[in-house]
Amino acid sequence: MLALMTDAAPWFDGFEARAFELDGTRIHARTGGRRGAPPLLLLHGFPQTHAMWQRVARQLAPHFALVLPDLRGYGDSAQPAGEADHANYSKRAMAQDLALLMRTLGHERYAVCGHDRGARVAHRLALDHAAAVSRLALIDIAPTLDMYAATDFRFARAYYHWFHLIQPYPLPEKMIGGCASDYLHAKLGGWGSGGLAHIEPEALTEYERCFCRPQAIHAACEDYRASAGIDLDHDRATRAAGQKIACELLVLWGARGVVQALFDPLALWQAQCSARVQGQALPAGHFIPEELPGPTAEALRAFFGA
Repeated sequence: MLALMTDAAPWFDGFEARAFELDGTRIHARTGGRRGAPPLLLLHGFPQTHAMWQRVARQLAPHFALVLPDLRGYGDSAQPAGEADHANYSKRAMAQDLALLMRTLGHERYAVCGHDRGARVAHRLALDHAAAVSRLALIDIAPTLDMYAATDFRFARAYYHWFHLIQPYPLPEKMIGGCASDYLHAKLGGWGSGGLAHIEPEALTEYERCFCRPQAIHAACEDYRASAGIDLDHDRATRAAGQKIACELLVLWGARGVVQALFDPLALWQAQCSARVQGQALPAGHFIPEELPGPTAEALRAFFGA
């Protein structure tokens, strides 16, 4: 079941915004691009919404049928209170939302690209719904399990939010809520290449509207709490079963980012994929699709074959 939403943002001309009720969870998404073209699902990260993809989506629209959702807990999608084990914010639960969304839209098989948290959801989607995912692209992450396992002072200092957000409710929620816009701007500017210059004004307005609310801050904390608990359980079980990503994989990361400095993302993903893996560092920080929308779109178009 879906309901049309008013969309007055001219910068997303040609896209339609809708709210989908999927097994009791509301997921907000924009759809657009070329009707009948190969479907491509684009997933955003923290602390953002689907708005991060606008410039990339505009370049991909002539070649793909695009689906740009807000992940559970973000944007205008549902932001339920976290469960005791954080299972309703697990990457498995988020991936299930997206599998239902794509099926509702009539897409049985599709390509997926995710950035940051969206890439972690995309990873789980490719594992749990392997028959549906034709190709996968992951932007500026290494596998969650490997990143936590390699934690040292440098990583804890660079990604302190991984350890702050997972603290028990309501401490991080109250701390962030005390000055939510400053926290948001620090996160958006701290991992980029030049403050907030890479972010479109319309996108920044959306991030401020969506993030600076108590339920959204709680949802973001629950996302990270799940990653430090139940997601690791799922990842360990997957590895113990010998399950790997079965489709071809593209890995992109920022040459000036933490993933480049502390990890070997290509090698780590090759170990988790049974198909061909390719990738490269791009001259950016963490927010690659916004810092380099042209090269990002070019790399995705080449990889996804349009």
